[in-house]
Amino acid sequence: MPFKKLLATITAMIFVLVLGFVGYFYLFSQPMTTDTTAKTQFVIPRGQAVSIIASRLKEKGLIKSSIIFRLVVKQQGLESKLQSGSFEVSSSMTPAEIALKLTQGTDDVWVTILEGWRLEQVAASFAEYGLSMVDSDEFMSLALGQEGQTFPDTYLFAKESTATKVHQVIQNNFEKKVTVGLEDEIKKSERSFDDALVMASIVEREARGYEEMRHVAGILWNRYDIDMALQADATLQYVKGYDKQAQSWWEPPTSFDKKLDSPFNTYLNYGLPPQPICNPGLDAIKAALNPLDTANFFYLHGGDGGIHYGKNLEEHNSNVQRYLR
Repeated sequence: MPFKKLLATITAMIFVLVLGFVGYFYLFSQPMTTDTTAKTQFVIPRGQAVSIIASRLKEKGLIKSSIIFRLVVKQQGLESKLQSGSFEVSSSMTPAEIALKLTQGTDDVWVTILEGWRLEQVAASFAEYGLSMVDSDEFMSLALGQEGQTFPDTYLFAKESTATKVHQVIQNNFEKKVTVGLEDEIKKSERSFDDALVMASIVEREARGYEEMRHVAGILWNRYDIDMALQADATLQYVKGYDKQAQSWWEPPTSFDKKLDSPFNTYLNYGLPPQPICNPGLDAIKAALNPLDTANFFYLHGGDGGIHYGKNLEEHNSNVQRYLR
């Protein structure tokens, strides 16, 4: 084939390919539909990749092509500008319009309740997150008697949410992830759920990591079963409450604190405290329901940063001498 003819053929093929791509890009850059104005709530979790966002938009029928959406985002330089939150978008919007919408301020706030927080900490955090409509005193009133059930998690709340709405969402989440989600574990456990929840709240403050939590739970249940005082420092911290000088709810207790007159003082009282001392996460609750079967009755956190166990007082005292003095 003569060179000029070959060049013309190649040029024609390239033209057809470019024309095809332009047609494809134009077609799939159009809205899914033009006969509706209905809005769909689309939630973007924090840190979600553009590729996943594009796939989810396609699955929800909001765009025709996830590839084209990603190209539009890249073309407009929006990769780092897509926000997390809740957005109202429509299938009558183009991919470019949706992409731009996802970069604009959301009317929602992500709120994280940490494992081991007590109700007062949870109530105070809403103002810090900008939920100005949530009155902390009202929330405390709604959650009265529900220490341990204000489930630690990350929530998405509308900025105009009230204390009632926030409390309802958190309680529903506890029902879903604990009451229902751990239904089998609750049924299999030798402990009542109320007792396990109180124990979980202590374990949450006394241990770190699931396996350590199971070990500590096993030790505390061992003590409980023989009417031995639990002697958990976290319960003393709960009794003391807020330390204004340290600006903390959980300051290390002193030897004097072991004499505090309170039903929550597990140095003076046998058995479990009257109610949970904080809001435990899933791992702590699971650990309390399914503790490690251990012969140990003692544990301590050493100056080396580790936790050390003992079967009897002699072993415990040895650990004290070795790791604390």
